[in-house]
Amino acid sequence: MDSTDGDGPANPGAGGPSDPGSGSGSGSGSGSGDTPGPDPDPDRPPRIPLPRASVEDTGRPLPELDELPPPAPLVLEHQVLKSLLGAWALAACSAQETAAVEDHLGVCGSCADEALRLRGAVGLLQRPESLDLDPGLRTRVLDRCLDRRPPRIPIPGWAMPYDAETARLDALLQDFGDAEWHAPVRLRWFDADEATSRRTTVAGVMAHLLSVDGLVAVALGLDDPLGAATADAPTPSGRTEAYWRASHFPPTRSVRTPWREQSHDLVRTVSFTGGTAGKLEVAYGDFTLPLHDAMLDRAFECWVHAEDIAEAVDYPYDPPSPRHLNRMIDLAARMLPAVLAHRRQKGLTAPAPGRRLVSAGGPGRTLRLEIEGLGGGEWLIPLDSPAAVGSAEHEVAHVALDGVEFCQLAAGHVPPAEAAAGQVGDRAAIRDVLYAAASLSRM
Repeated sequence: MDSTDGDGPANPGAGGPSDPGSGSGSGSGSGSGDTPGPDPDPDRPPRIPLPRASVEDTGRPLPELDELPPPAPLVLEHQVLKSLLGAWALAACSAQETAAVEDHLGVCGSCADEALRLRGAVGLLQRPESLDLDPGLRTRVLDRCLDRRPPRIPIPGWAMPYDAETARLDALLQDFGDAEWHAPVRLRWFDADEATSRRTTVAGVMAHLLSVDGLVAVALGLDDPLGAATADAPTPSGRTEAYWRASHFPPTRSVRTPWREQSHDLVRTVSFTGGTAGKLEVAYGDFTLPLHDAMLDRAFECWVHAEDIAEAVDYPYDPPSPRHLNRMIDLAARMLPAVLAHRRQKGLTAPAPGRRLVSAGGPGRTLRLEIEGLGGGEWLIPLDSPAAVGSAEHEVAHVALDGVEFCQLAAGHVPPAEAAAGQVGDRAAIRDVLYAAASLSRM
């Protein structure tokens, strides 16, 4: 199999991949099997060169590197430098041009003023975007999916805000560590026209939401998270205090799982009813709400307390989508006449001078509540009786507020005297409505 002449091997030291002697690079084999060939010429270089030694292994000093001189600075005329200001503001200049422009800005006041103006304009064109998702993104994605394939069991429209707000809050809690779960939170509300607060933790807030959501769960026939402690705790605040006493205190991150499971059960149950359970009464102790309003109430409180949690951990949190925010504002506006009547019975609101309470269904004194911005609209609030009908012909006052600020007022986070953006008309009526909105708040 070898190709040789009389002088020796024709291909010393070479072999194919299957020749184990060919990888030595020393030329000691002929590549023919077990019979070694004659030694190659010692002065002849090997066919495969040996690894080259590194200079660091020789002990000799490394060669000096010739340092490149820095590039000479550009020398440009004033007009050229001025023409580069726009590119400099956009960070589109080369390194030399940038150095030349910035050196020039230190000695030329007019160019410095122009550069400052251009840099501000660039900031307006490239506004920083929040890394947080748009709160309406989930709703838009679901709407697009449902347009393509409607759900077999749809969620009633009045339960969608609750579904969206619990999902947003759960996403906020996703990456919380122990330090965040025990971050201090102060719950705030108004009681008898006085600002009131209660100190707790992030986990304590979630225990509060779990307890009060249990009112809706009981109305739907689901398990009550308080168990046997419900008899002595008919109100939201009473249920919260009872849960805090009965559970591990202070609550820990373990409260997240039962809260999320309960929120899923509530949405699933009202969906299976086909929306027919919307008028089912939910008892809050001192008052009752239809189920469809109770679900809006729970969505509102979930958003408010999610903002409390986000503030405690120094994280931004956006308001609900405008469509859901409008539903929450509408619920508060519809509750105001009954709250006004309750405050009048307790002497917190004086009766209208020289007027008697109107009959059921009749028009009476009316305040126009105008909500601007997100979830905006107008509501005519009857002032004299919950049975009266708001009428533009009997309007005695007009109040304008931002939508989010009105919700903060109804949550007890904004003092009534600081809430209204615009007021026209009967000052006493305006004050009564603003304080009635603040008294909607509770722990």
